[in-house]
Amino acid sequence: METESPAATTATPSALVATPPPLPVDAAAPAQADVATAGSGAIPRIVLPSPGSSGLAIQTIGLTKTFGKLTALESLNLELEKGDLFGFIGPNGAGKTTTMKILAGLLKPTSGSARLLGREVFSNGQFVRRNVGYMPDFIGVYEDLKVSEYLEFFASAYGIKRSLRRKVVADVLELTDLNYKKDAMVESLSRGMTQRLSLARVLVHDPPVLLLDEPASGLDPRARIEIRELLRELQRLGKTILVSSHILSELGEFCNKFGIIERGKLLVVGTLEDLMDRARARSAIAISVVGDSEPAMVLLKNDNRVRSVEIRDGQIMVTLADETVHHHFLIELLTSRGFKIDSLAPYKLRLEDVFVRLTKGIVQ
Repeated sequence: METESPAATTATPSALVATPPPLPVDAAAPAQADVATAGSGAIPRIVLPSPGSSGLAIQTIGLTKTFGKLTALESLNLELEKGDLFGFIGPNGAGKTTTMKILAGLLKPTSGSARLLGREVFSNGQFVRRNVGYMPDFIGVYEDLKVSEYLEFFASAYGIKRSLRRKVVADVLELTDLNYKKDAMVESLSRGMTQRLSLARVLVHDPPVLLLDEPASGLDPRARIEIRELLRELQRLGKTILVSSHILSELGEFCNKFGIIERGKLLVVGTLEDLMDRARARSAIAISVVGDSEPAMVLLKNDNRVRSVEIRDGQIMVTLADETVHHHFLIELLTSRGFKIDSLAPYKLRLEDVFVRLTKGIVQ
């Protein structure tokens, strides 16, 4: 299939997406036209061969970025496999956005390297732009443009042939549930609709890697649920997704891997279970008793099978000395002393709990 060079299309305004000028593709690895499918519409995408890339979609080695005396990113070593949905967690100023901008080719690192699908980011600019979709926290939009026109503009900028653009735009509108807004003016959209439009924009060229910076920021609960389900669907379609968010409870529900970063340093990477092990977070039993809980706490503290007891969210949280021992003895112990149990169940540790244990709360 014939592909159009993005260099020959209308340049994308910097107010909407900061795109560096096209860089020459490595002559030793000729481009191959590949057709990816979005719904039933074919979207041309350049996919270059990447020898030795194995199953890695993203790899950084010693990635460092300084701004004067400020070190925004310090020796970041990160690997994401193809198909990962990776939750990037950290306070404001931790280095999340800096990392994403470097991976998108929008910011040059001070030292270290970043590779996308086996290719060095800053020596393969055209390849990166064809294979990455970067969604910033806030986007600039044109006035006097309809939603469909806005997306058609970006489809043109990415070199999608005129005969395919309308179908491509229809597909991403359907995927992001924006069909009923296609004739609405962009500036009239709510914050939630604008976030959906921003996500639709990064999908028009069907990139295999998505970098999403706070996609649920400022959204109401229903809109956050819709974004979460959309990300799950994109992962099922084979996308590799790096997503940052302050809403840790939601990241814990759909990401398969996590990374916690603080003051530019990556503290830990892995599954939720890996993070729990690193935080030395033990499972607990949540107990509610009828009446005053203080006597029950004293009783539990004096049992040698119990490691610790505390009140959390109005419940007695019991950590066992030996986690292999079943917690049924707690029921027997409390009822034998006349306590009436309202509820007793294992407490599932949350991502927030792990985050608090692993970070110091320091920002820069």
